[in-house]
Amino acid sequence: MTTRVATGRQIGVSGAAVAVAGALTSALGYLVPVIGARGLDAADLGALATVLAIAAIVSVPGTGLQIAVAVHRARHPGAVAGPAGWLTAAICAGVVALITPIAAPLLDLPPALVLLLAVQTFTVVSAGRWLGELQGAGRFLRLAAGMVVLAAGRYGGLIAGLLLGAGLVTSMMIGAAVSLLIPVVLALLTPQGSARATELSRKIITACSATLAMLIVSYADLILARHVLPAAASGAYAVGTVLTKGALWAPQVVTVLALPRLAQGSRRALTIAVTLVAACGAVLILASAVAGELAFRLAGGPGYTHLAGYAPVFAATGACYALVFVLVNAQVAAGARWPSAALWAATVVLVVTAEWLVPHTLAAIMWCALGAAVLALAGTAAATVHRQRALAAPVP
Repeated sequence: MTTRVATGRQIGVSGAAVAVAGALTSALGYLVPVIGARGLDAADLGALATVLAIAAIVSVPGTGLQIAVAVHRARHPGAVAGPAGWLTAAICAGVVALITPIAAPLLDLPPALVLLLAVQTFTVVSAGRWLGELQGAGRFLRLAAGMVVLAAGRYGGLIAGLLLGAGLVTSMMIGAAVSLLIPVVLALLTPQGSARATELSRKIITACSATLAMLIVSYADLILARHVLPAAASGAYAVGTVLTKGALWAPQVVTVLALPRLAQGSRRALTIAVTLVAACGAVLILASAVAGELAFRLAGGPGYTHLAGYAPVFAATGACYALVFVLVNAQVAAGARWPSAALWAATVVLVVTAEWLVPHTLAAIMWCALGAAVLALAGTAAATVHRQRALAAPVP
């Protein structure tokens, strides 16, 4: 199977399909805390937001797996991930299960929530194998369908449970059960490749490390808020991060479409991707400044509209991380060895600052999060520019 070369019209249709799938994914993801804000008390809402943050972090290797497989598939048409996908998913689920005795008391979570999260982690991470094969082969319409399958399996059961008033633990149980269908459906959706992938393990590790670092630094503020703020304040902060995640994931279609070209060394694709993502971020920041009260009303209900003045800050944090995501993908596609160095540094700065150097208030954590986002963007941009110059330099 070869990587498809799309025409302009096909790119437009593919982009629209992936954008719709991404919007649906984001909408389902946003519905969880929004419905939770209306059906759970502040303490359970904070617990739900914390579980979702942990879920996002531990499932990041699935994104890394997708990126690594897509890059490899774009460079080696017909290659498939093989057992690497299952092994990656098993490791991630095992880590979640092992940290249960520590995470549950530290974050004041029922142990059952963390164990159910381990089940869902396995199914969500394993999806990266099939999505990567579709993305690297340029089958963006099937990729869009696969994204919808993943989103529905990841959030559908949890949303149904919350709507039925089943409670937090029972809703997570329903969500974990529904997620078991994800690998089955994606395997049927993805055509079989004709060649086994080689030298993929190192690429998966690099991509997983980079995407894990990005998601940790972008979600660390939410976990820190749960740790240092009172339950009600951490719940309010969780509502604000809905805006952050909106700005982060809104332009993801750009990176999805650009990645195969980035893997083939296209600097023009990188320039276009950065420009489009930056423009999207600017629009979202401006919109949140103009309609901050509406944004918080939609995100959490009328009880959170007093936080309207903070809306542009939460949006700006997400916009910075959207750019970081593009640049991290570009570095992984270019074969950089340490694309996550700046992100880990920003994470350390955020944790130290929020834990020990600033007051434990919602506003202080929020501003620390924005500072970490700017630091991560600056470091990643500098590393990307250096990498591009090194690749462009003539070989002596």
